[in-house]
Amino acid sequence: MDAAFSLSLPRQAYTVAVVRDVLGTLLLRAGLCRECVDDVLLASSEACANAVEYGTPAREYVVEADLDDDWCELRVSHPGRAPDDSELAARFTRERPPLPGLEAESGRGILLMRYLMDEVAFRGEPRTTVLLRKHITRCDRPSLGGHRIPEMRYATL
Repeated sequence: MDAAFSLSLPRQAYTVAVVRDVLGTLLLRAGLCRECVDDVLLASSEACANAVEYGTPAREYVVEADLDDDWCELRVSHPGRAPDDSELAARFTRERPPLPGLEAESGRGILLMRYLMDEVAFRGEPRTTVLLRKHITRCDRPSLGGHRIPEMRYATL
């Protein structure tokens, strides 16, 4: 199934839920497994939340999605200032990126995106863009006595 959409949204917190609803419906109806859908929704929520919080002076942000038989690609962009590419590269391309303090209220979004998606990239000029790509799977995992085999995943701290 090939599908694409583009949403232009105001930089308001409620719009993150709008993106989750639209994208989640598309992915579930396309037959993606729940775990894959959850990964994409959490990563896209983090990217959208960052656009809402840090997209100054932009009044809106754009979410674009392309879905084909193998990949889900999302682009979250705004015309606001891009973070320093060299700083991002130094901070988040190391094998063990630094974690925020336990009391910190933010600073985990990019780490979550990297963990949940197969590819994460940042682009600046003319728009600050977060590119998220995930190889998609259908609900075809083997089962055990009619019940799905649970998968355990852990984040490296």
